[in-house]
Amino acid sequence: MLTILLIYGMGHAQKELYQKENFINGNDTLMYRIMFPKDFKENRQYPLVLFLHGAGERGNDNQSQLVHGSSLFASEKNRDSFPAIVIFPQCPKDDYWANANVDRSSYPLTLTFPKDAAPTKAMDLVMKLLEETIAKPYIKKDQIYLGGLSMGGMGTFELLSRKPNVFAAAFAICGGGNPELAENYATKLPMWIFHGAKDDVVTPEHSIQMVQALLSYGGKPNFNLYGDANHNSWDSTFAEPNLLPWLFSKSKILEQ
Repeated sequence: MLTILLIYGMGHAQKELYQKENFINGNDTLMYRIMFPKDFKENRQYPLVLFLHGAGERGNDNQSQLVHGSSLFASEKNRDSFPAIVIFPQCPKDDYWANANVDRSSYPLTLTFPKDAAPTKAMDLVMKLLEETIAKPYIKKDQIYLGGLSMGGMGTFELLSRKPNVFAAAFAICGGGNPELAENYATKLPMWIFHGAKDDVVTPEHSIQMVQALLSYGGKPNFNLYGDANHNSWDSTFAEPNLLPWLFSKSKILEQ
């Protein structure tokens, strides 16, 4: 029991490092959490990580989006090794990061991704929050990273297609997207894609299609297909010892 309490206490303390914030644009509000590096100073510059959660963490409590992934960036070791500003926005219950048509009448889900549709309200707010944050003088413009899982993996692919020149690297877990749109970003940044071979919610074929599309457009993505993982392939992903070293080793060449 003591061990369980200690683990819970550590996880709770890590999540409390993320400050509650609201991004307001006109009549719309996007809730988000933000974690600053240790000894943060506005006259220094830091990498920025934007992470998009899955459909199960949607809501308006500005808390649920931290369930998966937040502890990875907030661990003592990783905060020391990879000091960064990390943002976890929260998608409302009735919205979706990606512009996806989702048929939930059977599983795995039937998913299609329109090519020319406008962004959802949630995606539009995320892009506006990103633009506002990037404009801060303490953000390293050559080290802006993106990641997401499930619905957030889908949002990752879509955001890359809409903002192909912003990110230095990105990773997508058990997601999917429109393969045609991969042309927009295939050669612009390195990607690492993850999926579980036993996924009975979002079939791994979606990630396989995106890998194939990236390759066909000249990209060179990393791809992990976990043979024993179901939809929770994020557990295997977050246990990858090279994920954060790989991510933070990438820098974007900025246009002069």
